[in-house]
Amino acid sequence: MTNAESPTPRTVVPIEPSPLIAEAFEQAQVTELRHSVTSCAHAAGLAGQRLDDFVLAVNELITNAVRHGGGRGWLRLWRQSGQLVCEVSDHGRGISTQRLGDRSRPAPDTAGGWGLWLARELSDAMEVDTGAAGTTVRISTTVGAPEHIGRHRRD
Repeated sequence: MTNAESPTPRTVVPIEPSPLIAEAFEQAQVTELRHSVTSCAHAAGLAGQRLDDFVLAVNELITNAVRHGGGRGWLRLWRQSGQLVCEVSDHGRGISTQRLGDRSRPAPDTAGGWGLWLARELSDAMEVDTGAAGTTVRISTTVGAPEHIGRHRRD
């Protein structure tokens, strides 16, 4: 190849982030998995109230997967571009569009229905992909952000 020739374009393949956790779980592993998430999130840079909030949000997602998603699920946790990302998947019947569209806070005396609301409030971003074959919920939070950052903070 001479300097006059155009270089052949290169295909750039994005590198998948290395998972901090990639684990299937059932009811019996919920507590142990929550402790693993806490350790990994802390090691990734979360601390204080942001750590507590993120772990509670993840706990709500894994509990929902067990309760409503067929008794088991799959959790992945990784760092990506200054974010800590957690994805929880299950094989339940999915979440109704009415339920997904309702972003209001559940009534204080309501026994259920807090999981997705809490996960949304306690993380910086949440995405839900749901259908008859199951549900995947992805939440993320900024690593190294000050305590007051987050959508649920009302000063």
